[in-house]
Amino acid sequence: MAGRYGRPRSFLRMRTLAGQVFLLQVAIVVLLVAASVTALVLQSRAGSEREARNRSVAVAETFANAPGMEAALRSPDPTAVLQPKAEAARKGSGVDFVVVLNLDAVRYTHPLPDRIGKKFVGDVGPALDGRVVTERIDGTIGPLVQAVVPVRGANGQVVGLVSAGITISKVSGVVEDQFPLLFGSAAGILLLTMGGTALVTRRLRRQTRGLGPTEMTRMYEHHDAVLHAVREGVVIVGGDRRLLLANDEARRLLGLPPDVEGRPVAELGLDPVMTGLLVSGRTATDEVHSVGTRLLAVSQRATDRNGGPPGSVTTLRDTTELQALTGKAATARGRLKLLYDAGTEVGTALDVVRTCEELADFATARFADYATVDLAEGVLRGEEPTLARATTDGLRRSAFSGARDDTGLHPLGSVIRFAPETDIGAGLLRSEALLYTDLTRRPGWRPPDPERAERIMECGFHSLIAVPMRARGVILGVTMFWRAQRPEPFEDEDLSVAEELVARAAVSIDNARRYSREHNVAVTLQRSLLPQGLPDQSAIDAAYRYLPAQAGLGGLGGVGGDWFDIIPLPGARVALVVGDVVGHGLHAAATMGRLRTAVHNFSTLDLPPDELLWHLDELVARIDLDESAEGFEGGGVTGATCLYAIYDPASGRCTMARAGHLQPVIVGPDGDAVFADVPGGPPLGLGGMPFETLDVQLPQDSRLVLYTDGLVEDRRRDIDEGLERLRDTLSGHPDRTPEETCEAVLRVLVPGRARDDIALLVGRTRLLAAEDVAEWDVPSDPSAVARVRSDVSRKLAEWNLVEEAFTTELILSELVTNSIRYATGPIRVRLIRDRTLICEVFDRSSTSPHLRQAASTDEGGRGLFLVAQLAERWGTRYTDDGGKVIWTEQLLQPDVNGVG
Repeated sequence: MAGRYGRPRSFLRMRTLAGQVFLLQVAIVVLLVAASVTALVLQSRAGSEREARNRSVAVAETFANAPGMEAALRSPDPTAVLQPKAEAARKGSGVDFVVVLNLDAVRYTHPLPDRIGKKFVGDVGPALDGRVVTERIDGTIGPLVQAVVPVRGANGQVVGLVSAGITISKVSGVVEDQFPLLFGSAAGILLLTMGGTALVTRRLRRQTRGLGPTEMTRMYEHHDAVLHAVREGVVIVGGDRRLLLANDEARRLLGLPPDVEGRPVAELGLDPVMTGLLVSGRTATDEVHSVGTRLLAVSQRATDRNGGPPGSVTTLRDTTELQALTGKAATARGRLKLLYDAGTEVGTALDVVRTCEELADFATARFADYATVDLAEGVLRGEEPTLARATTDGLRRSAFSGARDDTGLHPLGSVIRFAPETDIGAGLLRSEALLYTDLTRRPGWRPPDPERAERIMECGFHSLIAVPMRARGVILGVTMFWRAQRPEPFEDEDLSVAEELVARAAVSIDNARRYSREHNVAVTLQRSLLPQGLPDQSAIDAAYRYLPAQAGLGGLGGVGGDWFDIIPLPGARVALVVGDVVGHGLHAAATMGRLRTAVHNFSTLDLPPDELLWHLDELVARIDLDESAEGFEGGGVTGATCLYAIYDPASGRCTMARAGHLQPVIVGPDGDAVFADVPGGPPLGLGGMPFETLDVQLPQDSRLVLYTDGLVEDRRRDIDEGLERLRDTLSGHPDRTPEETCEAVLRVLVPGRARDDIALLVGRTRLLAAEDVAEWDVPSDPSAVARVRSDVSRKLAEWNLVEEAFTTELILSELVTNSIRYATGPIRVRLIRDRTLICEVFDRSSTSPHLRQAASTDEGGRGLFLVAQLAERWGTRYTDDGGKVIWTEQLLQPDVNGVG
């Protein structure tokens, strides 16, 4: 039909019989021409190869049997005799080469002189046996056929070989000359065929309008079937305003009689408005007309466009049922949107109570007038819920939402027990939802308290849905939806929506419950690993803050790996430590605990900061190896940093070292804050690099501020900006206490909830009073021990520590005697009055004494044992100059100077 009204038609998609015959004839002619050319080419190739084989054999045999051939081969220089003759034979016969060979297949002749004397390329074995050999090869001059024949002597023996060869292209040119004539004939035949077929096609197209008989019959059959099968009425009106066609659906919708074709539209008895539309022939698109009890959507187009016949085509669609379906579809879309919005508004936080409140608030805003959520007590605590406990222990009302509080419903926080004999209790046991369209007709919902039930009815409650909250096959609680202000009751579709809404919320609540359980375990572990308070010491006034990360913004609800510590050391010194383990969760907290314990253990050895960090680095590397070997899913320690500082209140000296940690801040007594230039070391676990220390002298009332990166680093600002804000916050306030300093820093740098763990430690330095420290230089002479004992006795009397004098004299006698006997260089004794009485003996020996049990026959070896018995604690530490210090601590009486 495309060509019927002047539209273009594809030449290769002709469906007429004439067109198909035309294409068939053209295809046959093309195939015949192609077959002829192919046959000629194949015949030419076969003939050319045969001709080349015959010519090469003839030339080779002729030259091999030429007179004087044997004599030439036996001459002293066969090449000089045979080369001119071979070239003359090659040029005269038209072959490409004539080559004479000896029995070793070495050339005597060749068209290219530089190849004379080289091996012949080809099969010469049969020729040496007296046979003629021909073969087709691809040589450097193209495909060719070469023949090798033997040269026989007078006695019939083979004395040499002759090879002649010719390229196939030299003998194939005759057939190729016939190609122009063949192609010209084929083109002429093709043109004649196309011309004749075109004439026939043009005549047939006028007769059939471009269609064959079968195609026309099939087209009309298909059109008729489609017209009477579609659920859309079709009416065709001619230019004379008579009805030409009306399908079955149009007859049904318009109520037309059977014999309407050919009758005027005005005589069909239709509605005047519909009759006017059909007669006018105007364009209409989805106009709604009332025909009897039906609403019809009518569209109409003229048929005379693009050269068609005059008239119009009208389509009719019954939209009566569509109106009702549209209302139901809108309701369904509303419910789907409600469930979609619930997925985005309910369960936004991993908090059980918060999720219950979101469910209740969402339900009252979009679905019901009142909503309550009751959960088992174990769910609120993060425990695994059980149906038995839910029914026996009761459910706690965790969320309540509605316009009024005095409705008779149980208030928020109350415990509700649903007896198994009630409808809701039985529904809980069976895990079935209940629908009450009219509360007055089904009393099974009523609570045991009649007054409460009466109060509920007085407030206008008339419909209820109770849905057990179920997750992973376990009942978590029950959710109830009530209607009081809305007049329409809940329906079966509302029950399905309520079940889906509660099911989605139950998953979120169960996730929050399991999160709460894991969070409680992690927090308990973390709290047990962090310091529970500040130790007693006199070196610094300290304050600290630890802020976990906000839940949902980092890790397992704030459980991380930041930590701090204050560790008292011998000699009234103190160690301040801050560390950070990358990551959050149980693994980070456990790793933090291991590192903190390791630092405590290493500090008992009284190691310098750089050596302690070296041992800690080795420990982290060993942890990584162990966890990698065991396939631990946590992946080992992904990164850890540490800052370790030792402060001595006797000298005011502070020694610091860091492993990948941020620089501490030192605030002077005048309020000036600077970053301590502690040499940087790699994070723990990398290994291979030494750690360096920084020694600074801190005046009285200086503040040392240690922190983790969560304090200064944030997504909204660069770390350099955070460090500058920290320094500005600490500067200019020399009178702040450590507690006030912590509050000020957190108020400025962390105004909201922390996105990462924060550990902050502030220590204000003290210096021991000069009257609480006594020092003596002791010469390396045994007689000096008595003078030391006398000086110590007088000093203890000044300090009102007479009761400790005897014990202290014994301890110092043994320690000084050992230093005089086994050490070299100067010896110094220091006595410190602090919370304990500290005795220190300095010498230049690096040998540390060890406690041992002396035998009954030993003359010595009991001095250190005696010291250990008299002192509360004792130990050894090494100094920077290569010497050591042996120290002891003795408890003081509580009533002496208010210490002890």
